[in-house]
Amino acid sequence: MADIAVLGGGSWGTALADHLARRGHQVHLLFRDADLAAQVRRTRVNKPYLPGIRLPDGVVATADPREALARMDLALVATPVRGLQQAARWLEQSPARAVPLVSCAKGIQEETLETPSMVLARLLPGAARNLVILSGPSFAVELVRGDPTAAVVAAREPGVAREAQDILSGGTFRLYRNEDPIGVELAGALKNVMALAAGVVTGLGLGANTMAALITRGLAEMSRLGLRMGGQTATFSGLAGLGDLVLTCTSPLSRNHSVGCELGRGRSLQEILQGMRMVAEGVPTTRAARQLARREGVEMPIVEQMHGILFAGQAPRRALEELLARDLRRESDAAGAQGSDVAGV
Repeated sequence: MADIAVLGGGSWGTALADHLARRGHQVHLLFRDADLAAQVRRTRVNKPYLPGIRLPDGVVATADPREALARMDLALVATPVRGLQQAARWLEQSPARAVPLVSCAKGIQEETLETPSMVLARLLPGAARNLVILSGPSFAVELVRGDPTAAVVAAREPGVAREAQDILSGGTFRLYRNEDPIGVELAGALKNVMALAAGVVTGLGLGANTMAALITRGLAEMSRLGLRMGGQTATFSGLAGLGDLVLTCTSPLSRNHSVGCELGRGRSLQEILQGMRMVAEGVPTTRAARQLARREGVEMPIVEQMHGILFAGQAPRRALEELLARDLRRESDAAGAQGSDVAGV
């Protein structure tokens, strides 16, 4: 059994800690908030982020990085994108640097347009060879209640991916290996933007036809940018792409879908975010994705319209009208099929 550090005591970090401890591993769950760490250690429940779930004895809640990282065999970075710098500062204090470092964040850093693993590789250059991406359709609450869940681990080094796969898999959590880290990360980030748009569809009271079109055309946009940046087609039709996209576009458990739904009903972004404790990564990712698409010369009309709704006062129904009024094209060109111009729409 392994000694595992989970950096980040939000819902996903707590769910992973719960899963791993139930598989017999020793888990240190590292919190930024010392008061919350003490509360979880005392009550065995992370009430703000995963209420009603009693953590097994194998989970040690702490706010001390030296305690959490001293003997780790593997570390999972389960912070939001904005928390990656804090996670890197914690990891710099670890004597055990040459272990698999699993990035669980799904987003793009706005300031640098880097994926989470790029941020970690820049901040922790010695750890770059050991980076692994964990992504796929996986809600925290469903993992902890034992619902069968499948996801992927991606790394450039096959041995590192296999080690992470062996440690993290088990019970009802099944992991597949993937050799396309950039595709997996971009899929995980961009699906959050599409989930916002899917929420808008729901909030407007539109039906299954519209949702099916949004998911399919959203996947086409995700694939276009992913291919342009070096990702593989198969990744976007797999768990990290289509799987996660379907999950977050159709479930009320998705924070991004919920935000989009409220936008579709006419509430302002500021009003919505003020009432949320957890992060909806799709909001900052929309801005970053728009910048990436323009930098790479890839047209992403859904991303553009979602940006307008979030940051430019665009009315959701007007955004939909503009999407429907676009020039007509062949579907294969629009999907960026092999041999076609991936910048086409």
